[in-house]
Parts: sequence; structure tokens; C-alpha cells
Amino acid sequence: MGAAAAVLESCGEPLCVFGTGDLGRSLGQRLLQSGYKVVYGSRRPDSCGPIPPGAQVMNHAAAAQSAGIVFICIHREHYGFLQTLAPQLKGKVLVDVSNNPEKDLFPEANAEHLQRLVPEAFVVKALNTLSAWALQNGPLDANRQANQAVSQVCTRLGFSVLDRGSLSASRELEDFPLQLFTEWRLPLSIALGLTAAFFFYLLIRDVLYAYVNNGKNMSFRIMVSLANQVFPIVSLIMLALCYLPGVIAAGFQLYRGTKYRRFPDWLDRWMLCRKQMGLVALGFASLHVLYTLIIPIRYYVRYKISESVISKVLENRTSEFSNIWAWRSDSYLAMGILGFVLFVLLGITSLPSVSNALSWREFSYIQSKMGYVTLFLCTLHTFLYGGDRFLRPSTYKWYTVPGYMLSLVVPTVVLLLKLLLLLPCVDHHLTRIRRGWERSAPLDHSQILSKERS
Repeated sequence: MGAAAAVLESCGEPLCVFGTGDLGRSLGQRLLQSGYKVVYGSRRPDSCGPIPPGAQVMNHAAAAQSAGIVFICIHREHYGFLQTLAPQLKGKVLVDVSNNPEKDLFPEANAEHLQRLVPEAFVVKALNTLSAWALQNGPLDANRQANQAVSQVCTRLGFSVLDRGSLSASRELEDFPLQLFTEWRLPLSIALGLTAAFFFYLLIRDVLYAYVNNGKNMSFRIMVSLANQVFPIVSLIMLALCYLPGVIAAGFQLYRGTKYRRFPDWLDRWMLCRKQMGLVALGFASLHVLYTLIIPIRYYVRYKISESVISKVLENRTSEFSNIWAWRSDSYLAMGILGFVLFVLLGITSLPSVSNALSWREFSYIQSKMGYVTLFLCTLHTFLYGGDRFLRPSTYKWYTVPGYMLSLVVPTVVLLLKLLLLLPCVDHHLTRIRRGWERSAPLDHSQILSKERS
């Protein structure tokens, strides 16, 4: 390994990355920020998708010859072409960063398989516990003496140090104090827009309608009743909007037959603020819970209850217990409680102090699979709340649809689209695309070699 150690100490030689997917791009960007030269190896150098500014892209053979260390950021099923590059990879350090979707999927580890394919290279297993997100946003180690000296001073001052790498990151740091809720602007704008729209919509239905048609002054409902209708509506729609971009992105990948083409800018921006959108939704859900808890102590509610009791006593009548209404009420409350608890769990795991303690698979499981369960429970909670009200003509005041019915549109669409993506034929095809398969991709080296042999 003496030659490999010498390569590691070389600062002028570029580092090579095979693969231009999410992990490859994130790793290359991180290496560039740390002061390294980066060259990408791609089967389609002219149309491999966006790469970090400052990096070069070549075919696999040329990229391998130009570097001493090669990061293999591709899935195991695509390793075959590396065998044809054995002459170019001889004596090189190959860093295998791959993982498998399941345990014991293959008889040997990916790194062992790679070493067998390229026996004269030095294979190292590393960085496989990091996700693309962690590579983009995680801390960098201080490798230079100047950084270490400044870090020691800052640490003694009582500050936590985050080394962002070389001076190439200085522009980002200089612009940082000028930012004002950059990642929160879109979620807050959407939340304020939805709140205003539904508030005035419900104001017309519940307050103005009662005054015009029945001459009743119901303006007092604005403070609690109206607010407690708006909060859950906005919360449910915002939660659905956290998962809608993922479904849209899957649709783009299925339509294009590749994961290497960049998403539209509006979709990129939408996906980057999903965490903030979810936390805003959680805030509205928490307000809904608090407002619901104070309902029994409201003057209007206590007045209506006492009025109902007195009138029944005077008329000497009672209301029969309805088992159906009891089931509906308890189910509605149970779905709301379970949905809110999972909602809180999603919010807690999105905090950096908690997410940093989770592996990428654990974090993805909670935010994705458990997130869809949360969306389903909250949507079911709203369906049970409405019940059969949609069948009553009196529900449609001035021929308008109730607010809770409007709030069900987006989450229902998201859940139905997700069910379509979970169909085995669709899911298998999407999984292949996300692991590097392309519909119109040219034959790779291993395919060409097998055709020649046959």
C-alpha cells in the first residue's frame, strides 16, 4: 500500500468520481469545497446531467487515468464495466461507497466483489454510511494548521466550530449574515396565502350567510370557531404538499426513463423546503389541538348545552343513545390523536440534534414511510369528521363546498398517486431507474464485451 499512501498525499492530482447521481454530485461538490480537483467518469460525458462547477467530466477510461483515487459512486449491478477498465485502474485506490437495499442480497460484499473484478487495484470501503444530504450539509474536519489555530481560539471563546473547507466557500459564508428566513419564505408564503383564502371563504359561509339569510349576528365565531376550521385545513394541505413533490419527481423519472436529468427549478426549490413546510404544518396542527381543547369552556358552547338541557327537561324528553354516532365520534378522535402524535414525531426527527443521531435509512424510514402513514391518518380524521354531511343540501350554503371537503383534495390525490407508485410493476421500474438504469442509455462496456463474446 506504499504507492496508495503516496497517492493520498498528492494534492495536485485530481480525485476521480465514477457516477453523476445524487451521491456522486454531492461527494464531488464536497471535495471541491475542500480544495481538491475533481474529475468525473461518465458513460455519457456530453449529457450526464449537471455536475458541480469547477469539476471536469470525461469518459471512464480517461478519468481513471488522470487520477490516483477513484470513488465508485454507482450501484453494484453496474460494476461489470469496471472489469474492462482493469488496465487503467491498475494500482489505483478504489473507494467503494455503495450499499445494498437488503441484507444478505449477495454472497459477498460489494467491496469484495469489486476487488475480484479489479484485482490489481486497492479497494477501500468508506463513506457508505453517509447520504448525499449529509455530504452536502455535514461538517468538515479541520485539516489545515491555520484552520486548527482559529478553531482553537473560537472553541476557547465558547463557540461551536464548523469548518466549511477552503476559501472557495467564503462567498457563501459572507452572504450568510444577509439571509433572512431564506428557506422559510416559500412555506410561509403558502401558509399565509392558504390561511387568508380559507379564512375569508369560511367567513362568507359561516358568518355572512347567517346574517344575510337568518339575520343572526355570528361574528363572535371569528375568534375561535372560524380559526379552528382554518388551522386544520391549512395543516392538512401543507402536510400533503410535503409529499407531493416526491410523487411529481417520481413521475418525471418514469417519464424520462432516467434519474440523471435535472428537475425543473420550481420542483428543486419545492423539494428543498419540505422540512420547513412540514414544521409550519405541525405548527398549525398544534394550534388546532389547543383550540379544540378550549371548546368546552367557551361561553357559546356552555350556553348551547344548558339551553338544550333545560328545553328537554321542560318538554320531558330525552335523546336516544346512537351507537353509530358513538363509533364515528370515537374513530374521528382516535385518528386525530394518532395522526398528531406521528406528526410530532416527524417534527422531532427533523431537528438536527435528533436526525444526526439517526442513520440515513432510519431517517428516511421515519420521514417517508411514517410520513405517509401520518398523512393517511390525518386525511381519514377529516373524512370521519365530515361523515355523511356532504349528502345534506343544507351543507352547501350559497352553493359553496364546505372547507373540510376542499382540504381533502390535495392529500387524497397524493395518497392515490403514491398507491400507483407502489404497484409492483411501477415500483420495480422506478427502483431500477433510481439505481442507474436508463431507458435510452447506450450499451456499457460489460454489455459490449458480452455481445462480442457471444
